[in-house]
Amino acid sequence: MDINKMKKRHLLQVFELITRKGVKTEGVYEYHDIKASQDFDGYTCWLSFKDLTVTLLFHGAYDLDYKSEETLKIFFKKIANLLDD
Repeated sequence: MDINKMKKRHLLQVFELITRKGVKTEGVYEYHDIKASQDFDGYTCWLSFKDLTVTLLFHGAYDLDYKSEETLKIFFKKIANLLDD
């Protein structure tokens, strides 16, 4: 699946929201069932929800890994709701 620029920006915004408002356990933040983590230098970030993992790389590159199309739809709906609050 290709993510347009708007969705990429939303992914970065929701990553920031989760790390700001979420509960941190062993280096992983969780907020509204979405987990956010990053490597030691912050150049690679991950968002995960159920069977979905989004890898956000430096300079806007990304990778999506998921098993269920339904999980992907729910994930994008959840992040839209979080950003609307």
